[in-house]
Amino acid sequence: MIIWLNGTFGAGKTTTAKEVISLLPDSRLFDTEKVGEMLWHVLGVPENDFQDFPPWRGLVVETARQVLDHVGGTLVVTQTVLVEAYWQEIREGLAKAGVPVHHFLLHTDRDTLVERIETDTKPDSVGARQWRLDHLSDYERALPWLRREAQVVDTTGVLPTEVAETVLREVRAG
Repeated sequence: MIIWLNGTFGAGKTTTAKEVISLLPDSRLFDTEKVGEMLWHVLGVPENDFQDFPPWRGLVVETARQVLDHVGGTLVVTQTVLVEAYWQEIREGLAKAGVPVHHFLLHTDRDTLVERIETDTKPDSVGARQWRLDHLSDYERALPWLRREAQVVDTTGVLPTEVAETVLREVRAG
């Protein structure tokens, strides 16, 4: 099984994932960005985003399938996917592989997102601050399809543990 935490930068995906993993036995983080980074060595740095490389989407599906076949349990993915066609390709690939996916959109208002991004002091985050802010409009344009495709969890003013508990409650109910 996969628990896919989608949402823009600052929505709480990474923090929520850590909480989910601490609460859910036999779960582990699957960082699909590492698949993209691997492709850079073969295909070069992408013009926009590694998700634009068709092999990224197929490799995410195949890697998830093989890891689950090897270790079982649950993979928790923290990956922003804002292109509906890319999400459909991943979702359909996982379905064909027999991997159930619980897709969540962690959402908060723009003001909260901007504050979270601007006050994030982790070294990687500081360097990517402007890039993250520049992509908020892409997220807002994707919201209509994201709301159709994922269960929305509002993270505004909610503790990460509570967000994780909400996600797990929905997974168990679904």
